[in-house]
Amino acid sequence: MSSKNKKHRPSSTIPRTGPSLKLAVQYAVGTTHDSALLPTRTQLRKWAKAALQQDIQITIRMVDEAEGCDLNHRFRGKNQATNVLTFVYDDMQPLSGDIVLCATVIAHEACQQDKTLTAHYAHLVIHGMLHLQGYDHEHESDASVMEQLETTLMLALGYDNPYQLSVKCTQVTGQE
Repeated sequence: MSSKNKKHRPSSTIPRTGPSLKLAVQYAVGTTHDSALLPTRTQLRKWAKAALQQDIQITIRMVDEAEGCDLNHRFRGKNQATNVLTFVYDDMQPLSGDIVLCATVIAHEACQQDKTLTAHYAHLVIHGMLHLQGYDHEHESDASVMEQLETTLMLALGYDNPYQLSVKCTQVTGQE
């Protein structure tokens, strides 16, 4: 074949511009939860990538309250479901882990905190991603760093500061 008959083929080694994300999504919510209220795989990927600082392979699993309660009890010794649980499996590259989101708890919190459900999911995915990458909020100074980064990422995505209470919330709780 002569060189002028060869078709140009793009290089299979396209340079990466940042860390890579391998994402699996599992929807394991019961039939009582409205699946239309759950974030899409595209949304989850967008939020996870916003907080990506290194190569990561993760599964984001959406669960119902029963599974959320079981996991929180087994791994944290707490007898109630929580909004997000993060599991890191190793610290080798790429980092591997799971983020478990309890749909029932998240929906309840969003309503209580006068946040949109989408914004609350975005925040919790970012929060879980930061935990996977070594951030925590056990000490006040660490919490301050993590919360500032979460706020910066949320604002960059077009959402409100997740730690700023709404006027409606402050009137109900009496907190400022």
